[in-house]
Amino acid sequence: MSKGYSEDTLIEQPAIELLAGMGWQTVSAFHEVFGGADPSSPALLPLGEGGRVEGAVSLGRENAGEVVLLRHLVPALKKLNPKAPSEVIDAAVNELTCDRSVMSLAAANREVYSLLKNGVKVEVRTPEGELMPERIRVIDWDTPANNHFLLVSQLWVTGEVYKRRPDLVGFINGLPLIVAEFKAVTERVEAAFKDNITDYRTTIPALFNYNAFILVSNGIEGRLGSVTAEWEHYCDWKKISSEAEPGSVSLETILKGTCAQTRLLDLVENFTVFEEKAGRIRKVVAKNHQYLGVNNAIVALYGLKENQGRLGVYWQTQGAGKTYSMVFFAQKVLRKIPGNWTFVGVTDRKELDDQLYKNFASVGAVTEPEERVRADSAEHLKQL
Repeated sequence: MSKGYSEDTLIEQPAIELLAGMGWQTVSAFHEVFGGADPSSPALLPLGEGGRVEGAVSLGRENAGEVVLLRHLVPALKKLNPKAPSEVIDAAVNELTCDRSVMSLAAANREVYSLLKNGVKVEVRTPEGELMPERIRVIDWDTPANNHFLLVSQLWVTGEVYKRRPDLVGFINGLPLIVAEFKAVTERVEAAFKDNITDYRTTIPALFNYNAFILVSNGIEGRLGSVTAEWEHYCDWKKISSEAEPGSVSLETILKGTCAQTRLLDLVENFTVFEEKAGRIRKVVAKNHQYLGVNNAIVALYGLKENQGRLGVYWQTQGAGKTYSMVFFAQKVLRKIPGNWTFVGVTDRKELDDQLYKNFASVGAVTEPEERVRADSAEHLKQL
């Protein structure tokens, strides 16, 4: 059995079928036709069996250098912002798609992530001639059905010099948020990262400006990493919805656990942070145990009265990312649950207190001056 046959038939095609079953529209772009958004393109016609479009298709791209599908982005922005004038939508599109080639990949990804999460800030002129700020929503984080999910296989992307073809690219509202790369079952999954992803980040970096996370798999094992992560920080995703599950490192588990539409939006919105230390930006996406554990705590928070004010115990071993878990919990509560919340971190050693504050500050979870948020005595704590 050839390598190509194994990779395509035994890994890529089952992944496509699995995602199609989770509500993704799927299309192969190997024979993509360029030249604008022809409304009669097969990509816009009713889908066939399994929601898949085959044959020569047009994604509305003028050329392989375009990584945003305007055909889907513009209608999505109009749908999510029905009162916004066309010129405002155009301004938001321009901001989302502007050239960020002079920025580092990490800085560009952080800038785009802020636009995705918080909306694009534009100025709207009132009838009186005043300019008023307005936020244009890019993604509906609360209702997955209000977004457009498109999985494109074999998408050619051209960089400044080279042309590459990732195995799968997942678009939400026309923006490439997921990149997946596969290897044959006879190869180590690490090869998908070292042979392909590291090359893509250099040769077609514009594709990764929008990236939420990267998946690599050889069919038996699957791992997830952020756009800045090196291989040692790619993690398994062994459980889908419960810590009580037996756990499996299969491709099916990682796809269902991260790409089901509700989980995907939750993971991107509430379980992603950017850490900046010594001038270096690092993107952090929650690991499986953090995602499940924090969401268990969120469920307990909703049942606070029934639980008599107790959330339970969140236990992790050393090095498991406890501080990040605290940040994920705090930012999800502040963003998703109404209330005037205050969070107090308590440690048993001064060096841990210093470490906790610095970690929160490095990911932007604390923006106030240190003396206003960090107590140095019991009396100071009372004042705060």
